[in-house]
Amino acid sequence: MKIICIGRNYVAHARELDNEVPSAPVFFLKPETALVTSNRPFPYPGFSGDVHHEVEVVVRMRRTGSRIRKEDAGSYFNELGVGIDFTARDLQARAKEKGLPWEIAKAFDHSAPVSAFRPVQSLGDIHHLSFRLDRNGSTVQEGNTELMIFGFEEIISYVSGFITLQEGDLIYTGTPAGVGPVAPGDRLEAYLEGEKLMDFRVE
Repeated sequence: MKIICIGRNYVAHARELDNEVPSAPVFFLKPETALVTSNRPFPYPGFSGDVHHEVEVVVRMRRTGSRIRKEDAGSYFNELGVGIDFTARDLQARAKEKGLPWEIAKAFDHSAPVSAFRPVQSLGDIHHLSFRLDRNGSTVQEGNTELMIFGFEEIISYVSGFITLQEGDLIYTGTPAGVGPVAPGDRLEAYLEGEKLMDFRVE
């Protein structure tokens, strides 16, 4: 099982980090050890002092495919959820300064909490889904899939041109503006179309 993450897929988020808006999907991988399910706590890592939340809509692949055409991509998934791409922003900044890969800041253990999944059919228009993240009872991020630069089908088609996507793979589709730090003791709650799908603590 692979965890594929799309970076800079919302214009406002790209701009808040002073990044260029991409002309093609930007993606990176997290290992299976990054996955956290069932609302288990997120253990704050000792190697960073600036871990940020990035809430995202997550696609779960229902079948295997490579070089998938955009017009066929919708048949390769039938469930969506929400997840958080935790990022060690201090380590990421140092890596970017040196032109180094970001895995140290993105792919560490427990950095990819994910919710239970909902059938696409139960969500209505998946290209117009609202989602948000609350930290300690206050909303810190709000987004809508209509604002993605690259939609679900385009992401699947593009990534599968380089990497075979397999049944059970997860695709984190990018975060809206409002990313920020978390601290031990924080409570994080993530919603999709108003339904709370995640509720866990930072330890």
